[in-house]
Amino acid sequence: MSVENAPQAGTAAVWGQLMSERTQRRNSTTAGTGTTVAGARPEPPAGSTFVPHLDPGATEKSVIVRLVLGSFVMLFIELALIRWLGSNILHLSYFTNFVLLGSFLGIGLGFLIARKSWSILPVSGGLLMLLVLGVFLFPVGLDRTGTSIIYFTAANPSGPPAWLVLPLIFVVVAVLLAGPAEVVGRCFGQLKPLTSYRWDLIGSLSGILTFTLVSFLRAPSLVWGLIASIVLVALNRPGLKLLTGIFGVGIVLVLLAESTTAGVSWSPYYKVLTEDAGTFQGSTLVKISVNGVPHQLMGPAEWKLTEAEAQYRTPYERTVNQSLDNVLIVGAGSGSDVAIALSKGAKHVDAVDIDPRIVQIGEQRNTDRPYQDPRVDVHINDGRAFLESTSTKYDLILFALPDSLALVNGASQIRLESFLFTAQALQAAHDHLKPTGAFSMYNYYREPWLIDRLAGTAAAAFGHQPCVDQTVDHQAVVTIAVDPANQKCANTYQASGPVIAPATDDRPFLYFEGGGIPAMYLWTLFGILLISLIAVRSLGGPFRSMRPYADLFFMGAAFLLLETKNIATFALLFGTTWLVNAMVFAGVLVIVLLAVETTRRFRTPPLPVVWGAILVALALAYVVNPDWLLAWPFWPRLIVAVLLAFLPIYLANIAFAKRFAATDHAQAAFGVNLLGAILGGCLEYAALLTGYRNLLILVAVLYGLAFLLTPRRGGKLISI
Repeated sequence: MSVENAPQAGTAAVWGQLMSERTQRRNSTTAGTGTTVAGARPEPPAGSTFVPHLDPGATEKSVIVRLVLGSFVMLFIELALIRWLGSNILHLSYFTNFVLLGSFLGIGLGFLIARKSWSILPVSGGLLMLLVLGVFLFPVGLDRTGTSIIYFTAANPSGPPAWLVLPLIFVVVAVLLAGPAEVVGRCFGQLKPLTSYRWDLIGSLSGILTFTLVSFLRAPSLVWGLIASIVLVALNRPGLKLLTGIFGVGIVLVLLAESTTAGVSWSPYYKVLTEDAGTFQGSTLVKISVNGVPHQLMGPAEWKLTEAEAQYRTPYERTVNQSLDNVLIVGAGSGSDVAIALSKGAKHVDAVDIDPRIVQIGEQRNTDRPYQDPRVDVHINDGRAFLESTSTKYDLILFALPDSLALVNGASQIRLESFLFTAQALQAAHDHLKPTGAFSMYNYYREPWLIDRLAGTAAAAFGHQPCVDQTVDHQAVVTIAVDPANQKCANTYQASGPVIAPATDDRPFLYFEGGGIPAMYLWTLFGILLISLIAVRSLGGPFRSMRPYADLFFMGAAFLLLETKNIATFALLFGTTWLVNAMVFAGVLVIVLLAVETTRRFRTPPLPVVWGAILVALALAYVVNPDWLLAWPFWPRLIVAVLLAFLPIYLANIAFAKRFAATDHAQAAFGVNLLGAILGGCLEYAALLTGYRNLLILVAVLYGLAFLLTPRRGGKLISI
């Protein structure tokens, strides 16, 4: 599960506040003239075609309810699309950031449509039904061939190229999300400032919490579709409720078919499919697929230890007189590796896996019953987070095929296991071993350069060369002991070519060979930016009218890039689990609310002072290396991480609110800010070249450009 709408919801909150402030200022100037009164429904601005699409007799309470429902479903559908599309379009789970970018564009366009005389809301239900039906009946995959970035999959590369499919998905998601966003945009101008942004944030947080709850309960997609359909029906006008209800029935029927398919279940990360795959000496072998890709084959330890599965027994054969009093297995999955460790004489096993559903399948169907053994303690956690938090010393640490088929949501290149294979992570593994202990990792690594890189990372952490056992199809086992005298290799390892430097916590891109940003990303991002330019130009007016708001363009880009850096930091410090992500994005919404409350209730410093404070906060975040905090206790680490991450966001929202409220043409200004935000999402891929820490330099440059381009009147910055 992911919670990624914080920037969208944050922009929505500030947008609503500022629209309401402008209404209040306009109304206050005419109060007493008999034209209008403060707090009444605003008259359309001159030259505007703004139509509220609300009953003339709508009460404040009814507008609040509509606003909350619109904000709720806007966020809920976005999260559901990221999960569902990534689970049903083969290999899209490696590219969910493009779904996020489409959501962002759609929400921004919805706000622009809210000032038009026509509505796109009726389209949302039908488009959602067609999208769900089309993906379900005509499954398609992304062709992600190439060796510069490795994607773990046993499925053959097929389907249209990613540069074609991803922009198409981007457009469909944008159009779909524009409907609920339009509802929110139309409600903003109908309420007093404090009321509008407060209830918008409540609706957004409700969407986050609801999707978090259904993910925690592992509810099937049927539940997601039912919730979204009911709210869309409620939001549509009376004459369209029946049609929207028909669309909702279609959505529910498709997702009912999916949810009742034999063997299908949901974890917080994947759509999981279990299928029987034969027998071994009377025991059933179970194939576990996630997001359409074969992921694990569960069988008894005796079968796993056969010659065909040599990687499972090799770690135990590469050490001399090894004790197994304490064993740590990261990537325990359905329990096969745990059962093997027990069969080898392990007295205690810490079994760590990030996915509770796959562990549950092991508890229910693994014939060796490893998770019922009293010698085993199960930990549902990120492997790196567990390693940093435990004080136990181990005889053997195994990274047992801990590959994922999904990204940390909100980050374009961080996978669930990315921080597990950095130089710092292997050093942490070394430090958690007894003097006679050993470390081993094994997988089907796909490319020789990746095997060489992992062997080089192990050598750097332990101070000597590991044993490397390779079989066909780039299957490899890398084993290394703390004491080289306790290590017995079957052969002398020799790298196949130049060895790539280890991945680091700042650049956790283990599967990126290096060089420039892959052409697939560049072409796709170019297409997305072009589509965004056309869409904003069509709805927001000529770009010529937007030139005075160039500063808002760079503010939008900087904010999205800053959030990306914070996602990476929290993933490192607290794990890549779905719960950590939920907390981060909910926290961003709270910080946005705090910034808006500050702007509303207190006299804030002039813009130059706020800009200076932003740069100081960014410098502080740059100087403090997140790795320094890893050894701290949880609460001090959390407090410092929150301060470093959220202080720049807080100050940036104050600057945005002050500057945006001073604009004369909100429509053009918002379009420029929207384009900047999408650019920031695209610039995130620069982390492949710069690392995440150096993104802060780019953020500072963008904010510096915003400051320099802020319009001036009489030599002073325009602000409130």
